[in-house]
Amino acid sequence: MQSTINYLWHTDDLLGQGATASVYKARNKKSGELVAVKVFNTASYLRPREVQVREFEVLRKLNHQNIVKLFAVEETGGSRQKVLVMEYCSSGSLLSVLESPENAFGLPEDEFLVVLRCVVAGMNHLRENGIVHRDIKPGNIMRLMGEEGQSIYKLTDFGAARELDDDEKFVSVYGTEEYLHPDMYERAVLRKPQQKTFGVTVDLWSIGVTLYHAATGSLPFVPFGGPRRNKEMMYRITTEKPAGAIAGTQRRENGPLEWSYGLPITCRLSPGLQSQLVPILANILEVEQAKCWGFDQFFAETSDILQRVVVHVFSLSQAVLHHIYIHAHNTIAIFLEAVYEQTSVAPQHQEYFFEGHLCVLEPSLSAQHITHTTASSPLTLFSKASETPKGLAFRDQYTGCWLPGPVAGSDLAGRAGDDASGTALVCGDAPGYMQTDAGGHTDGSPLPQQQSGHRELVEALSRCSHNITETQVSLSNLSSELVKNRDQVHADRSIQQIQCCLDKMNLIYKQFKKSRMRPGLGYNEEQIHKLDKVNFSHLAKRLLQVFQEKCVQKYQTSLVTHGKWMREVHETRNHLRMVSCSVAAYNTEAQGVQESLSKILDWLSHQRLQDRTKEAQASPPPTAPYPSPALTDLVLHMQELCEEMKLLAFDLQDNNRIIEGLSRPPSAPDS
Repeated sequence: MQSTINYLWHTDDLLGQGATASVYKARNKKSGELVAVKVFNTASYLRPREVQVREFEVLRKLNHQNIVKLFAVEETGGSRQKVLVMEYCSSGSLLSVLESPENAFGLPEDEFLVVLRCVVAGMNHLRENGIVHRDIKPGNIMRLMGEEGQSIYKLTDFGAARELDDDEKFVSVYGTEEYLHPDMYERAVLRKPQQKTFGVTVDLWSIGVTLYHAATGSLPFVPFGGPRRNKEMMYRITTEKPAGAIAGTQRRENGPLEWSYGLPITCRLSPGLQSQLVPILANILEVEQAKCWGFDQFFAETSDILQRVVVHVFSLSQAVLHHIYIHAHNTIAIFLEAVYEQTSVAPQHQEYFFEGHLCVLEPSLSAQHITHTTASSPLTLFSKASETPKGLAFRDQYTGCWLPGPVAGSDLAGRAGDDASGTALVCGDAPGYMQTDAGGHTDGSPLPQQQSGHRELVEALSRCSHNITETQVSLSNLSSELVKNRDQVHADRSIQQIQCCLDKMNLIYKQFKKSRMRPGLGYNEEQIHKLDKVNFSHLAKRLLQVFQEKCVQKYQTSLVTHGKWMREVHETRNHLRMVSCSVAAYNTEAQGVQESLSKILDWLSHQRLQDRTKEAQASPPPTAPYPSPALTDLVLHMQELCEEMKLLAFDLQDNNRIIEGLSRPPSAPDS
């Protein structure tokens, strides 16, 4: 046990160790509060006095939620070694997070954005106080869990930090070689004499390497054999890197260098975020200080990302979920263009649904009018243009080829043309209405024309009802297929089999990690270690086999099924548009006929009133143009016909409502 006046720790509770100090988990003697103590060793006192006290002075100057707090500076009892008492971060470092198997290909998007926000905020506080860190790396970014379960990342280890303005330079070399600026690497690692001076932008290079590591799970610059075994090639990669490239790899001994201008396909960040991040990495991973961004531009561009809101869009034509990053003050037109960049669906072909309902987006409005979305409740993008679903690409372990999962297409152009001509036919001129002259007398035989128009309307309504019934059956069949597919997904056990393999592999991995920390293994432990290696290999092969033979095949089959559903949706949509147009036309026609019948009824009533007046005044009564009983029957018949036309108009309006309901796609079942 070791202690200071107020704190106590055991040397077994080691959190980290460096060249000049060790960090332990300790407790306050009075309150029991957990803290981290940094105990300096003998080598640290060989440094100049101003260097020894620099870390104390820097930490005392800083006060920010994304920088580890300094509580006190004390001394041990016997040796009187200096001890920094600091905030304890119970969740390890960013490096330990990246070393977890689930983050082998980088952090998930939400966690990466937390890292970006915390690092930018912490670095901004450093620059406001004129401090350069000089040892930015995942191991020096600690993780703390907040009260609401959120991650909070904090910069730590200011042993190499010093005060430095933007226009000042320094010559001393500090840092970890994989994250060092190439100019510092040349002198510190390769031991080559050079008279270069360094500025604050060396921190930007380290931040670029750190962000790439967090986004991908690997370092950006990797020579054959690794950075520590092939130092000359490591330096060559970083200094020969073309402008715009953000990574360089040498895959075989003495082989060529391969440059990357984007993040790898295994990266878990969405294309929307990658498109924002890659230009930043390209401009801070620049060797020439004249070409490298300054901190002002770095803060401006990263803040631009962090101030954006994300809209989740599921593209039916691709069967892929997209993250669209836009500013709240942008117009919806900008949002539609951003969707086009990721999906290749032109704005005029984009149609959106949210939770099963049509969502109309007016391009001139602010993006604030877009409904709040989540990954589980996104906007659904429907392309009015027929497209073949593409799906996600993955790499085949045997051939090394990218397999996109093709789906057979269909030609809807001819069918759409037929639909258009059919619509024009159905929406053509309606039967002519009865005309009356200026004196109110009928021209021709009005009643047969109206009865004929009535019959045509009834027949048309019957056809529309038949079309609606067919559409209902089609949608019902599609819904049944969706339910059946959902049940098949739930019945499939391949995901559980893969998860079982991963759980067993994770247990072995943790045991390997413990064994690596020990100086040596006994005979029995070594034999168990060898057996675990064999089991780990078998589990990995089993996992890949399940993925290839079950997951991949079922995914491709589901893409084919999805393509068939999309073709049916396009056909149903065109059919519904035809029916809607027909019903609208017949509704207008029925209203016109109803108005004509009302005019006829008014004329007949007026005529009947005139006849009765003449009968009362004349003796003998004049002969009426129509026999009185016949006229009465005609009026009654016209009244009945008018009532029927009102009912017909009501039915047409009701059918319109039905069609509007059918136009909304059924809510997709959980899968």
